[in-house]
Amino acid sequence: MRAEQPNRQLSLCCATVFLLIAGCGAQQSDDEEGTSEPQAPIAVAQAPAAAAPTSSAMPESRNMRLLGLHELQGRSSYMPLVHAYGDRRILFVGHHRGEAMNSQTGEMETNGMSILDVTDPTQPELLRHLPPKGAARFTQHVQVCDGSALPDADDDRVFAIATNGNLGYELLDVTDPANPSYLRTIAETGTSARPESTRGNRETHKIQWNCETGIAWLNGTPEGWGVTRLLQIFDVGDPNSPTHIRDFGLPGWEPDADGPFSHPRVAGLHQPTVVGNRVYLGYNSGQDGVLQILDRDRLLNGDPNAEDPFAPTPENLTYPEIARVDFPSYYGVHTAKPLYDFPIPDYSDNRDNSQMDILLVVSESSVYRCQENRDLMWTMDITEEDKPIAIGTFQAPEEPGDFCNRGGRFGPHSFHDAWHPNFDHAMVILSYFNGGIRAVDIRNPFSPVEVGYFIPEVNDNTIPSCIEINGTEECDVAIQTNNVNIDDRGLIYAVDRARTGLHIVELTGDAAAIVN
Repeated sequence: MRAEQPNRQLSLCCATVFLLIAGCGAQQSDDEEGTSEPQAPIAVAQAPAAAAPTSSAMPESRNMRLLGLHELQGRSSYMPLVHAYGDRRILFVGHHRGEAMNSQTGEMETNGMSILDVTDPTQPELLRHLPPKGAARFTQHVQVCDGSALPDADDDRVFAIATNGNLGYELLDVTDPANPSYLRTIAETGTSARPESTRGNRETHKIQWNCETGIAWLNGTPEGWGVTRLLQIFDVGDPNSPTHIRDFGLPGWEPDADGPFSHPRVAGLHQPTVVGNRVYLGYNSGQDGVLQILDRDRLLNGDPNAEDPFAPTPENLTYPEIARVDFPSYYGVHTAKPLYDFPIPDYSDNRDNSQMDILLVVSESSVYRCQENRDLMWTMDITEEDKPIAIGTFQAPEEPGDFCNRGGRFGPHSFHDAWHPNFDHAMVILSYFNGGIRAVDIRNPFSPVEVGYFIPEVNDNTIPSCIEINGTEECDVAIQTNNVNIDDRGLIYAVDRARTGLHIVELTGDAAAIVN
């Protein structure tokens, strides 16, 4: 059964001020987010919230124009999410582990979540930096829903689900984005039965909250399972009483699994994407990847013939599966996003498949200075969804930019999560670490073509990326565009892992013509 394309509210995230920091950034794969402690700041200075670039060099760009930037207090940033508050546009930004001076409070604060007003994209305004709760050390992931969109909530309020470090999931009231308040803990993570990971034995990661159904597709550690990242499903349609539905992962990861561990890496789930009656799960973001396509109703209700439909047995974990693709050891599945009823221009006269169902899949770069396999984005044909097959790929070229020698990672991280009718069948925006923001024309999904890019310049906040190669330590100050998203105006938001801040960009020229 084909899932319907969502008509959900666009969202994004990012924000804060300015900190001069020296120190060398520890290399960190996406499977280790939040665990490498950045060096403490050794020099601090205040500057305007949206200061001009500190470098004399102009940013490198093609068919993109910088509208606004914000230093985000020099915090390492993970994800941007924009939410519409009437005529206002509010950006929520999750941060990696670390700390920085909050110029609004005069206090050093653990990196949490920054909230900005980006109604005027040329002057992003920091409303609040909200540190994580309790002993948590970061707040990487957030999802926002209007109460009026939820099944059973106050229509006049706005709610957010945020990860509280690796410790659990929190529900916030963000009706006034400048004064968010904690409501309750939805759940705390458990401990993994196999703590082989450098991240420890409990974790959270990318989440999705479907406002129309209230179902929250969370990502963390159920007690006793064999990996630290698994799907944890909750009904948060009534913010006053979240309820747990079930936990889910690949067979062989369940508690008390017999035999050898079924998958060589312990990273587990990276991101769930749920659209209509389909659930797309990407496991292991940069290596040993697995793509799973699930039937949502079967996942939520379980096998009616099973004695306990939600018991973590191999049979119950296989029951919702429509398709599974195991990737080579050198590719992962960071994100998988479906684009249904995709018109194929060259097939317009075909009797069959003039429209297809397409799945975007991306593998994440994780090692500095190209000391790894080169990662990429695929377009996959899922028209017969039980037989997914790759039909196209995209990689940004290393030359003439000399990206392997600039330092940091070069390669894709992810693409924009938000839905937009002008983009969905036309263009994908990729974050590309030291390659910045890349705009890719996918109107012919068999041959994706780059049509624009924007590479932010480093500033005084940008920290070095260091790696030892053949016994020699190489350290370079390079931007690391971490995640991107778009809003309902078609503006692009990018945040930086190496503390370079937020960049708000618009498409111009040929790229703008494609989506306009």
